Amino acid sequence: MSKGNQLRHGAPRNAVPICVDMQRMFAQGTDWTMPWLPRVLPNVVAITSAHPERTIFTRFIPAQSPGHGAGMWRHYYEHWSSMTIDELGPEMIGLVQDLAQFVPPARIFDKHVYSPWTGSDFHEQLRAAHVDTIIITGGETDVCVLATVLGAVDWGYRVILVTDALCSSADETHDSMMNIYLNRFGQQVECVTTETLLGSWPGSARASSYHE
Repeated sequence: MSKGNQLRHGAPRNAVPICVDMQRMFAQGTDWTMPWLPRVLPNVVAITSAHPERTIFTRFIPAQSPGHGAGMWRHYYEHWSSMTIDELGPEMIGLVQDLAQFVPPARIFDKHVYSPWTGSDFHEQLRAAHVDTIIITGGETDVCVLATVLGAVDWGYRVILVTDALCSSADETHDSMMNIYLNRFGQQVECVTTETLLGSWPGSARASSYHE
């Protein structure tokens, strides 16, 4: 069983922080609100601040109208009609303001499904930039973060999951998923706190202060 909170493979190199879906529609009183997003937001900001020029914010883009989408996604948006763009308003797919300020130099990658790897050139973009390590923050721990982690594992990236910079709308499934990350993926996912990450990440202000 992994104890977590250690970078088993040393300080991150050639790393890209991927902040998953920290958007207004998950923060501002909708049917998909993550109640403790504000609690982890300062840690996400701290990690983004360390290397904004390398940071990628993914955004989950819902269907335009109820019933749009292929296959079961059509049924999904019939059920979640309140979360379509027509109902929400396009401004709600934007990043929360505390993170939007980092764009640019940080960039945005939009997706219409949980995973950024599906039906996209995301992997090719990262490989072209010689990225070998992905640092994951954001939400939800048990949905879009999960899809991001599994795709990164499958492509062979080193995956660092920042435990106190993740959020979900359900405590029970968040806790269960963290147990799975720590134990079932213990050889492929390193779970650390914000402090541990920033204490070792080259170029971050906190890393410099820790090594003075």
